[in-house]
Amino acid sequence: MFLRIFGFFAASAVLLTACAPVLRAQTAPAPTAYTVTETNAMFGSPLIVKIYRSGSKGLVDSRSGPDWPGPKPMHTRGLYDLNTHQNLSWDLVDSSIPCGNGNFSGSWGDPFADSASLLADLNKQNPKQVGTETVHGLAARILEADGPAGKTRVWVDNKYGLLLKALSIPPNGAPRTIIEVTEVSFAPPPASIFASPTSCAAAAAAPRVPTEAERIAAETGDSADNYVNAIYGPGSKNSCSVVLRVVRAGSMTPIINRLQVAIDTTYNVDNPPHYVSGMGVDGSQTFSGGGIHEITNQIHNGMVRIDNPPAYFNLDVNLMKPGTGASEALIYRQCFAPTTVLLFVVKDADNPSAGGDFLWVKSGKYATLPR
Repeated sequence: MFLRIFGFFAASAVLLTACAPVLRAQTAPAPTAYTVTETNAMFGSPLIVKIYRSGSKGLVDSRSGPDWPGPKPMHTRGLYDLNTHQNLSWDLVDSSIPCGNGNFSGSWGDPFADSASLLADLNKQNPKQVGTETVHGLAARILEADGPAGKTRVWVDNKYGLLLKALSIPPNGAPRTIIEVTEVSFAPPPASIFASPTSCAAAAAAPRVPTEAERIAAETGDSADNYVNAIYGPGSKNSCSVVLRVVRAGSMTPIINRLQVAIDTTYNVDNPPHYVSGMGVDGSQTFSGGGIHEITNQIHNGMVRIDNPPAYFNLDVNLMKPGTGASEALIYRQCFAPTTVLLFVVKDADNPSAGGDFLWVKSGKYATLPR
């Protein structure tokens, strides 16, 4: 599987949380044709990452640097179609690894988009500008911020807001370069860059799997922007009560009969409990282990109210179909209202083993409880 190394921008939000009002709004549209090369040491040994874009095509080439500790070098590529949101990945070192074919949403590794997103989040902070410098022909501001682990110094391109370099300066010890852009070109990359190898032909021709947003839209008949996948953490800091509703994908009609719900609000991700469940011939289940307990008797009109759950909790929903079993998930609390709706959207009510999606409702027609 292709490892997207250009995750520095999302992973280092804490590192740069003090750097923003000096980060002026972008004055020029981000380019759609470029080649950006960087050395990325965010995760330890430096990697050489080269990001290409030409219109709707993007490619990220990642390879190990000279200090790579592994027994063999690493070199992968990921090809992205920005129109269809499909990506293809392959390994240039180990040909036995099959090509990957998938979908992506949000960032694919575009350094300009990722920089803009991060710097927009940091605009409420108060960094200090300590100088200016021209880096690879780009005029940049040098910003510095104090933090609990020492100082952070960053170089930010004035025109596009591209993060060009980040330096960590501990109170005691030598400064460490976390990321550094080593080359920038705004010439369109040659078309050959975006060609996939013949060994990936079968993967490239495979049917496209819907993106998560497309799947949620198809299941709910609504905009995916109105929902948040409940299995993604962390949980929100603010608290709320939760109302669980179990509905059919497509029609969104409630499932009321033959429903069991069990919950464990004491679940500990660092020391997860061992659960034991038993199934009756009628499809009913028993639950034991950890702090799990049934709350089926609290179901009213197909809804279960959970008052002030913790930031995460384990949830089991059983549709009581013989031979299928319950759907279990670790749910991360998200609060969009004092009482926030959690949907379990069942893909096939006649075949519960097909699973479903646990979705928090942010807004829209399903955010309000039915009367």
